[in-house]
Parts: sequence; structure tokens; C-alpha cells
Amino acid sequence: MEAPLTSNIKPGVSLDIKTYEATGGYQGLRKAMQMTPQEVTALVKESNLRGRGGAGFSTGMKWSFVPMNVEGPKYLICNADEMEPGTFKDRWLLEGNPHQLIEGMIISAYAIQATTSFVFLRWAYKQAAQEIRKAIAEAYAAGYLGNNILGRGFHLEMHLHTGVGRYMCGEETALLNSLEGKRAVPRAKPPFPQISGLFGKPTIVNNVETLSYIPHIVNKGIAWFQSLSRTGDGGTKIYGVSGRVNKPGAWELPMGVTMRELLEEYAGGMQHGYSFRGALPGGASTDFLTSAHLDVPMDFTSVAAAGSRLGTGTMVVLDDHTCPVGFVHNLEHFFAQESCGFCTPCREGLPWTEKILYALERGEGTEEDLEQLDLHTRLLGPGNTFCALAPGAMEPLQSALKYFREDFEQHVHEKKCPYGNYTH
Repeated sequence: MEAPLTSNIKPGVSLDIKTYEATGGYQGLRKAMQMTPQEVTALVKESNLRGRGGAGFSTGMKWSFVPMNVEGPKYLICNADEMEPGTFKDRWLLEGNPHQLIEGMIISAYAIQATTSFVFLRWAYKQAAQEIRKAIAEAYAAGYLGNNILGRGFHLEMHLHTGVGRYMCGEETALLNSLEGKRAVPRAKPPFPQISGLFGKPTIVNNVETLSYIPHIVNKGIAWFQSLSRTGDGGTKIYGVSGRVNKPGAWELPMGVTMRELLEEYAGGMQHGYSFRGALPGGASTDFLTSAHLDVPMDFTSVAAAGSRLGTGTMVVLDDHTCPVGFVHNLEHFFAQESCGFCTPCREGLPWTEKILYALERGEGTEEDLEQLDLHTRLLGPGNTFCALAPGAMEPLQSALKYFREDFEQHVHEKKCPYGNYTH
């Protein structure tokens, strides 16, 4: 199976510019520079590349919202603030082949006619920061960044910015505030960043994996990109599996592989003595799917139809020896800590939810607490908060209450965690 993003990545090695060029690197940029910006956007739109950061929105459609007839600067930003629990796909690309990302960013900036670009990187990714700095310097030296790129009159500056270590910075408008030196809180929409983003100027924010596909799509075409997928969602996808499986890891596979294939063929099945109970298919802020869903194709449309979200495509497995209540409590503790505190439902509701789950784990929960949890999944749901952090935090909770409610009730009736998480 062709794996355009990862086939040239070797463990512990970061491709330098000469090696990258020898494998066809920067050919997509050369081809893009023979096209108009509008033609590049149309090509990406027709390819049906959907954003790999979690939302799954059409990349070309997003670019098309940028006004092309306005004066002043525009910005392109790579969201490399990979802090979703259970997600580790972008680090692979950042450390192994940074030039692939840089080429994708240059083409994307050309498409929207941005003159300045930023890689907004998770603070803890020290090795990635080192490789990106080196790659940016090499790209400048080779004439791929700076003035008059490839003699086509296009100018682009690129900078690395390391984040402040808050999960909220992964939300694109909070990222923009952080990049401006402000508190990382989300902005009201509209206006959307495509119209008024960084410093009030038109801005596109795309994920690492999304941008890394761009050179390949431009270089090899729409039909090639769509042929990589089993479904209508184009291309491959970097999928990951963590939990009590024999071979946790990440793999670039055709879009639409099933959960069963990921679990059994690539992750090597469950460890001896453990059974599968469920999984969050796309990181911590997605709904549980169970063994009844193992044959669901892992694409945006199919996972949504099954009652969850593809998200980042990185599956977090729940086994039969792990308490679902404790599992969710751990996630809600994280989300409560990472709330920016801007809106009341998230600021107050997430700590309260975490407090109830902690009481259940200690054997102090009541039936009324379960009712409160049900209520919070609705009050903190979509449309009731300023951004998607709290609704995302409610997804694992609401689905755990749906699929594993007997475990919650057992905590109440037995006055303890039956899995032995807490003892007095």
C-alpha cells in the first residue's frame, strides 16, 4: 500500500533537504508555481482532502473563503499543537520529514497569497522544534522561502513558534490569540479567521497532517489521491492505537480501514488476558464505540453515522480490566484543568463533572449523581458553550453512560470501585 506521508521516514532519522529533494521533494511546489493560486485551491478542493486535525472540513473549501482582492498581509498557520490525549500522529511527521510540511505550507500560502507563515508547535516537542528550525533554514538557503521563490515573484516568510502548553491553543482562534501574545481564549465567530484572523487579517489554520498532503496532491493529481482511499473521503490517514494492545503505534493506511483491522492486524490484538470493551476512535474527545462497531470504516462519514467522530483517527482502547468510570474520570480531570475558563458552563461544569466522577470512584456516589452526569452532558453540549472544548469533553462521558451504565450503577450500589481503583 502506498504511504505518501510516511514511506520515506526512518526511525530516528530526519530527512534533510538533499535527501528530500532526491525523493521528489519540492516538485509539487515547482508544479504549483506554474498554476494560478485559484487553480491550486480548486485542485485541493476537488481532491476532497478533509482536515486531519479532527473537524474533517474540506481543506480547499476553507481556503476558498479567503478574500483574494484585499490589500495587506495574509497569514498561513500550521497547527502543530498536538495535545489531544491519545493522539501522537503529527509528531511522526514533524520529526521524520519536516520538509514535507514546509513544502505543503509554501504551496498553501501561495494558494491564498499569504506572505507570512507560522508553525505553532507544542512546547514539549523539543526534537521536532530542532528539526523544523533546521529545515526552515535549509529551505531559505535553497530559495524555497524568502523573496521571489523559484523566480515566480512570490514572497513568503516562515517562523517557528512554540506554544505555552495549554490544550486550548489547539482551538484555532485561541491559537491566534496566543500567537498575538494574548490569553489563549477562543474568539467569537463570525468573523471567521479566513476573513479576520491573526492581527485582524485573513488567516488559514491547518493541521500538520493536512498540510503534509498538499505537495503530493499537486504533484500526482486528484485521481491518484482519491485512489488511495476506500471511501469518498480522499487519501490515506495516519491511524493510531493505544491501550492494552500488543503493538500500540501509528500507521498510514487507506482512509476507511475498519476498527477491527486496526485492532487485530496492525495493533496485534488485545494483550493476553484482556478483552476489548470499547474504544474512543479519534482521541479523548470522541464518543465510545464498542465491539458492535468493529467493522465500521474509519472515515469521517461512517464513524459519524455510528455515533462518534473520526477526530484525529487515533484509537484509545478500553479493556475489561479497566474501570470505565475511572477511565472517564481521568479524561474529565484533564479537560477541567485545560478549560480556559472563558465561559461559565465549561469553567464550572467540567470541574463539577470531575468531582462527581471522583466521588463515584471513592464509593461516595448516589443515584442522583448519575442524573447530574446525564444533565451535564446536555448542558455542556454543542451550542451551550463558547467553543468545542466542553462538548468534546462530554463525548466520552455521554457514551460511557450509554454503553457502560451498569458500571456506574455498580459503583453506587457497592459503594466502591469494583475494579479496585480506590479502597478505604
